[in-house]
Amino acid sequence: MYVAVCRWDRSRTPRSPASPFESQSEADPIMQILDLAIVGAGPCGIAAGAAARREGLSAKLFDKGCITRSIVDYPYYMTFFSTARMLEIGDVPFTIPDSKPTRREALAYYRFVVKHWDLDVHQYEEVRRISGREGDFTLVTRTSGGEEQRYRARAVAMATGGFHEPNYLDVPGEELPKVRHYYQEPYPFYDQDVLVVGAGNSAVEAALEMFRNGVRVSLAHFQDRIDKGVKPWVVPDITNRLERGEIPVYWRHRVAEVKPGSVLLRSEEGGALTEIANDWVLAMTGWRADPELLRALGVSIDAETGIPTHDPETMETDVPGVYIAGVLAAGHNANKIFIENGREHGGRIVAALSGARAGAGD
Repeated sequence: MYVAVCRWDRSRTPRSPASPFESQSEADPIMQILDLAIVGAGPCGIAAGAAARREGLSAKLFDKGCITRSIVDYPYYMTFFSTARMLEIGDVPFTIPDSKPTRREALAYYRFVVKHWDLDVHQYEEVRRISGREGDFTLVTRTSGGEEQRYRARAVAMATGGFHEPNYLDVPGEELPKVRHYYQEPYPFYDQDVLVVGAGNSAVEAALEMFRNGVRVSLAHFQDRIDKGVKPWVVPDITNRLERGEIPVYWRHRVAEVKPGSVLLRSEEGGALTEIANDWVLAMTGWRADPELLRALGVSIDAETGIPTHDPETMETDVPGVYIAGVLAAGHNANKIFIENGREHGGRIVAALSGARAGAGD
């Protein structure tokens, strides 16, 4: 169950006497100080960068991968659930021939937004450490060439997304190279026995695509039905394949062990084991965010929900000057925030910063 975030009362938090928008400190007079450093160059991070540019704030975006890395890793022929309009950011129209964009169209669109707003994006530059306080944070990064760089910023927005590491099965044999936690296309699995674990959108679409391309695919899920969030136009297709036995399904089963040539499934009702022939396991069990940079900064994170303490109106955490955007705000329930609602976070962050700057100037 999703637990609502309580409003954080900023006035109760002790503040540094330094103003967040005072002149550059004497700690490093050479290094230019940014108004906002954004960690993560996915759609929500780009939206924050565009909002900052619109308001005349200086900003840089950093990503350990490329722009919209998570979408790059989506299945090659994926179509989004949402319409193009719901995925728009930065007041840039997303115009396509059909109502729902493909992965390739989304990749091109978000790069166009970066170009349109002339955003300063540091791709393949990982933020390793953040220190300091509101008004003067220091970010230490490492480039793809191994060089260490330092940057200063008055505020930091964390928009690192929810694809840090997969939700592991935690069973013997998961370390075998035949186990994958992502899927892109069916062709490597032609004429192979593939078990798809899960019954959400990713699992269902992967199973259907492989079924149509000569893969002997089966499905295992710990519940007794496909997930409620599966795309409506996909439901009849997968239902027919399952009912006809064209895709064997093991409802109420979990993976117990992965072996070189088979998989052991354990029934949730009685614990009986079933062994099936297997060449590959696609564990489509979801991914999780990485909150370590937030923890290192002192941000409080709810142990049960994984939600960082923050004000939902400004997206500021309980550490002044540190903000969150996108799926980080959903904690463990990554399906609560998507591009459609996470895209608004950047505007809230920039509005808060602009208001603070205006107040400091009065």
